[in-house]
Amino acid sequence: MYKFLTTALAVLVLINITFAQDQPATTDQNPAFFPISVWYSGGKARAPMMTEVTPQSREEWRRDLQQIKQLGFNTVRTWVEWAHTEPRAGEYRFDNLKLLMELAEEAGLRVFIQMYADSAPDWVGEQNPDGHFVAQSGAIIPSQAAPGFCTDHSGVREAVLNFYTETAKVASQYASFYGWDLWSEPHIINWASIDYVPDAQFCFCPGTMHRFRGWLQQKYGSLDELNRAWYRNFTEWSNVEPPRFSTILSYTDFIDWKMFIYRKLEEDMAMRYDAVRKGDPFNVITAHAVGASLFQSPYLGAGATDDFLMARPLDHYGVSLYPKHNHPDRHWSPTTVRVVMDFIRSANIRKGGWYVGELQAGPGTIGLLQGDPVTPGDHRVWAWSAIAKGAKAINIYAYYPMSSGYESGGYGLIGLDGTITERARRAGEIAATVNRNQELFLESHPARAQVAIVYNPLSQMVGGLQRRDYPGAMTSSLIGYYRYFADMNIPVDFIHREDLEALAIGYSGDTGGQNSGSSGLDQYSLVIAPWPVMFTQQAADGLKRFVEAGGYALSEARLAWNDDRGYAADVIPGMGLSEVFGVRERELRMREGGADLRITGSDHPVTLGLKEGDKLRGSLYAQTFELLRTDSRVLAEWKDGHPVMVESAFGNGRTLIAGSHPGWAAHPEPSAEFFAWMNGIMHWAGIERPFTTSLDGIQQAPVEVRLQENPAGQLLYVINHGQEPRDVTIVLRVDADGMYSLRDVIANRRFTLTAQDGRLEITSTAGRRDVIIYEISATD
Repeated sequence: MYKFLTTALAVLVLINITFAQDQPATTDQNPAFFPISVWYSGGKARAPMMTEVTPQSREEWRRDLQQIKQLGFNTVRTWVEWAHTEPRAGEYRFDNLKLLMELAEEAGLRVFIQMYADSAPDWVGEQNPDGHFVAQSGAIIPSQAAPGFCTDHSGVREAVLNFYTETAKVASQYASFYGWDLWSEPHIINWASIDYVPDAQFCFCPGTMHRFRGWLQQKYGSLDELNRAWYRNFTEWSNVEPPRFSTILSYTDFIDWKMFIYRKLEEDMAMRYDAVRKGDPFNVITAHAVGASLFQSPYLGAGATDDFLMARPLDHYGVSLYPKHNHPDRHWSPTTVRVVMDFIRSANIRKGGWYVGELQAGPGTIGLLQGDPVTPGDHRVWAWSAIAKGAKAINIYAYYPMSSGYESGGYGLIGLDGTITERARRAGEIAATVNRNQELFLESHPARAQVAIVYNPLSQMVGGLQRRDYPGAMTSSLIGYYRYFADMNIPVDFIHREDLEALAIGYSGDTGGQNSGSSGLDQYSLVIAPWPVMFTQQAADGLKRFVEAGGYALSEARLAWNDDRGYAADVIPGMGLSEVFGVRERELRMREGGADLRITGSDHPVTLGLKEGDKLRGSLYAQTFELLRTDSRVLAEWKDGHPVMVESAFGNGRTLIAGSHPGWAAHPEPSAEFFAWMNGIMHWAGIERPFTTSLDGIQQAPVEVRLQENPAGQLLYVINHGQEPRDVTIVLRVDADGMYSLRDVIANRRFTLTAQDGRLEITSTAGRRDVIIYEISATD
């Protein structure tokens, strides 16, 4: 035991592991400010590369920065790259940064710094020859500037963190400086395609092995417990390694390895945060993801991240938004644009806002693949959609197009020859509107949702390393439900499985959870658990507690089938949830072509909009049930007459379980029956809508309406995603009848309307790819 404790303590000291808790928004450290920027680091070098400073640089950069300011932007987002900045150990070159900071201050621009440590100077490898990334095959990956070296090696980690601290000491000296982005699109390995290693997985270097063993020691406490969990016979901790292949026996080792990767990346972020804080105790610190982790699989060899975990150590977490990244067939739908933003917003609810780390500036290029033109209308829809969902910074990537690499010629706001484009002028107008209304946008936050959708990345791991069946099932299932709320303009949040786990132990603190209060989920009336095929006992206990206290819960098929070891439940729903949902599994049929759940009647709130014989489309499974209580209601049957949808009471709440996956079936094209079913569920759960619109439920080219609240009143956003003008009438619930003052924030036009019977009716025409924002307040 003494040997184990000593080893574990040494590991903890070595890597400075901290199970990071949510950093509060730094409102006490920074004056309130809404950055709206373009990426520019002096000259035309593409990020993360840096331009050499020449005698001409001062005047050239001054002209660019003055133009950025004249367009309407208030901030420039520069970058500092390790390979350029520290070409020899301990010798730092901050001439680029200092010149840009000086000129930005002269131009009246704030500065935000993007840190780049994924491209490393060669001396790091020379001093730390065992610090290279290693694939599961044993292949040692050389660095060609990228991907650099593994920070699980103590020498590499020390060098990286010193780079962060030294940069912070320099930047924080300038009055124009505002904040940090620690990590662009974090993974274990970035900016390198290791194609010569089949299905390359990282990292299997000695440093990561050592760190993984320390994590296992914390989790299991002893080698005997690890052996029981993994069905192994290790005699020394030094023999323990991550799995390189699967077996038929157990895949607990695979789950542990992938959960470790999630935690490791969170802790890596926390270490970078602490390193910057050593040199800069005041300015805001952020980072940003590549898309949303909703779309990432834990099988990703480069290392999947979990946005809820990555947000914890930071003041704000952000995301890259490239809706027209390259090939036109891959352009984002309005649903994708909205779900990425709302997912990141949900991961940041405790932060008071989130950041757009990168917003696509111009047409995308990847080799020979070319995206369609980015229009001023695109920027209006993308930027205002983000702000409507609570974004507190917009950073447009990039000012100049990429000058090198496989993205050459793409993603620029202006021409590579310096020509100012129409989209640059119009983007500047968006920036100017934000500048004129800084306080309004900073103090306005999305209306609170009463519905939560559970994000549970564990559910992607069923079958372990060997089985990768239906890799998009979880993502599609969540998006199917989200699509309903987005198209119906009903507020909805994503919550993490760990929010349910926290509820089980009566803790509402810094778990990535959404809300304060006795439970942490007090604001929600309805929790939806899509694709719930792997659960933890604590999450199950939390869901039980939520329903017991009066909440409503909707689950899909095979709830808690597997636990977080990959072991099957004796009864499904597992982990005691059969009692909560009032059923147990009778039979299971696999139907890849879809499973139709036949509605038995329309005399229940859930089925009010349907009729007997209507078919709700499910996906993959048809799970029939045995009822465990006589007061449960069968709402749909399988072809053989056995129940496939059951509503039950439990404690002070109610549950509904569907023996298939309607969410998955509803993506990408939801059916009328799905919308009718979800409308019934809203009625069943007593969801109160803050507003309705005449275009609710329009699925193609939707007009999105978003509501924000602030101390003086409300902001109402009308966002037309389509190519044609649309008339829309919005009925807003208000606390009192009488006169209300409205201001069109973009046009700066004021008018008044009268509310009657607690309803304020607003009629508007939203132009093609255009946005209207109303500031609303009651008149005295």
